[in-house]
Amino acid sequence: MSEGDVSATAAGLMFSRPRKALVLTICCFSLFIVGLDSTVVNLALPSIQRELHASMPELQWTVDAYMLAVASLVILGGSTADRFGRRRTFLAGLCTFMLGSLLCSVAPNAGLLVACRALQGAGGSLMTPSALAIISNVFTDPHERVRALSVWSSVTGLSMGIGPLAGGLLVDAAGWRSIFWLNIPLIIAAAALSAFFIPESKATRPRRFDPVGQFLVIVALTSLTFGVIEGRAIGWDSPVIAACLALAGITIVALIAYEHRHPEPLIQLRFFTSIPFSGAAIIAVCSFLAWSGFLFLNALYLQNARGFSALHAGLLTLPMAAMVVVSSPVAGRIVASHGPRVPLLISGFGIALTGLLLTRITTHTSIGYLLAVYAVFGVGFGTVNAPITNAAVSGMPHAEAGMAAAVATASRQVGACLGVAVLGSVATANVGSTSDTTTPGRAGWWIMVGCGCIVLVLGMLTTVHRARASVQPVTGAEHPQNVLERLNRLRYPLSWPTRLPRE
Repeated sequence: MSEGDVSATAAGLMFSRPRKALVLTICCFSLFIVGLDSTVVNLALPSIQRELHASMPELQWTVDAYMLAVASLVILGGSTADRFGRRRTFLAGLCTFMLGSLLCSVAPNAGLLVACRALQGAGGSLMTPSALAIISNVFTDPHERVRALSVWSSVTGLSMGIGPLAGGLLVDAAGWRSIFWLNIPLIIAAAALSAFFIPESKATRPRRFDPVGQFLVIVALTSLTFGVIEGRAIGWDSPVIAACLALAGITIVALIAYEHRHPEPLIQLRFFTSIPFSGAAIIAVCSFLAWSGFLFLNALYLQNARGFSALHAGLLTLPMAAMVVVSSPVAGRIVASHGPRVPLLISGFGIALTGLLLTRITTHTSIGYLLAVYAVFGVGFGTVNAPITNAAVSGMPHAEAGMAAAVATASRQVGACLGVAVLGSVATANVGSTSDTTTPGRAGWWIMVGCGCIVLVLGMLTTVHRARASVQPVTGAEHPQNVLERLNRLRYPLSWPTRLPRE
């Protein structure tokens, strides 16, 4: 056990159970705000389009600027938390997020709104990995940590599930700017509680900053997103779009080569030798690509193609939100007692089935059909967060908890960013066009089917014994599941095996 592991374990044992519960509540409350802001804006897009005269690419950037900033900077946020202190970084993220929200609420045009959304994302990139590292540092017992991460994952699903409904209510009641006003008092309360109750912690031996790696990450993600979003407007055969996509590919290759040789890289490539970890990263990209693409297209479909108000559109997504809220904690308990395979299989099947059913919708599809499809998608998405989060930190060194958490968060945000860019670009030519009554967004829904199939296959491949065994070389120690089983046999040699979390 490393020095960082020893200090983390000692720190975790110092806190009483009520103190741990309070820390978890504060971190989850802040995560709720970040998750809500990644989805609540979707129902406001038609209002933003009308008031600010925004084009379709500008609407895509309004959503993607936030997620692109989180995806590009979250790994830096994790290493910053490990170096300068997780509570300090968490508070800095809260303040930055609040400033971005305030500026978004007064943005006079689409360009400034996009810039302020990026500032919000920068704040979120500091908050999310530091909060997850705080939880990992406080809950050092493997069983307690699995339960805490299950709660964390449930809150992720809850915030994203009710985002569309909250957005519809706020837009109809007080206009689209109110979705940003709401953040300010909530963040002030979270910051005050954090300053008093969250313990400070940092890595025993923090890594040095990797500016070259960080630059390559930003260039790769920005050029890829720009190429996909602007491709339809500028032209896919344009030299500008071709150069952007080529730059993204070259930069990704350069990033891998550089990080492989760097003594203290921004991204620990050895984490990806763990099959559950690398599989969870791909699952996060695919599931969140489907999620964000669905929210973007569905908001435009319901309001532009079907003519529903923002409130009515939000209410129609209520079955989805309800199923996310119900299935997220259930998935967390299943992961804690039986492992991640069942939730991942349910998730992959639910996402694929939803995409398949959505390929049949028209501008005259019945409300009952839509409600049933939304409920299926709620189950599919609600069960995916717990296994992703569990794979992100399970078996990883405490000293690098910030980085491991940040990689998982970055994977989610990359998927969410690509969802709006890819599904929006290939499908928005038909969404909102009343002349097309047969296939609104059909190409996007087929991409969603593919994402669900990938989650389904990886759910099987990453949960077999050989995949679980690949975690051991990453940490240089036996996997926590195997340790727990061995200790249980020593304590109760004649008893039947008890159920323990299987990775």
